[in-house]
Amino acid sequence: MSKKKKLILETARTLFNERGYSQVTIRMIALKLNMSSGNLNYHFKKREDIFEALYFEMASEFDERINVLSKIEISIEQVKNDVERSMKRMLDYSFFWTDLYNLLSINVKVQEHFQEVYKKRINGCFLLFKKMKEKDLMIDSSFEFEYDFLADRMINYGNTWLYSGSIYPNKLNLANIDYHIHTFLSILFPYLTFKGKRKFQNLLPEFFG
Repeated sequence: MSKKKKLILETARTLFNERGYSQVTIRMIALKLNMSSGNLNYHFKKREDIFEALYFEMASEFDERINVLSKIEISIEQVKNDVERSMKRMLDYSFFWTDLYNLLSINVKVQEHFQEVYKKRINGCFLLFKKMKEKDLMIDSSFEFEYDFLADRMINYGNTWLYSGSIYPNKLNLANIDYHIHTFLSILFPYLTFKGKRKFQNLLPEFFG
């Protein structure tokens, strides 16, 4: 990708995050870059093309995280660090996550990829559960679909924490991201073994007085 395209994407991403995708036009992006709309159109024909490029730029890192999960040494601390990295990366593309439903509806290619990634994320959750059980950090399920529901709950929170944070703006920044990290981790806590809960308590002692 050319330096000019990268600059356009970076500028557009900043504007989308500040104002929302629907409020930003090609002309506004061009003005921010001190270029003509025609010059910008040479690189991206329409605003949707910029959105699509930004989505796949973001998705490439998440795809890589899923691909390397099988090689990672699992621990409670590692899970926390991975959730933190993921959430901070999502903040870089907050315009997408705070308007997820509408943005998925405007681009079929993005929508199809997002649905495909959902399947990979479910599989990633089950791989995580398996590796945690092997480390005696997680208990067996109590009924047939319990961990299916758990995986779905984790993914749904991962998809929507930024949207809910936008309703309460004081929580939508790096300073308060620990709130969302801890909320996500707390979903796992009831499913941890005694050993897993001790590891959790050692990592986050402030939760337990």
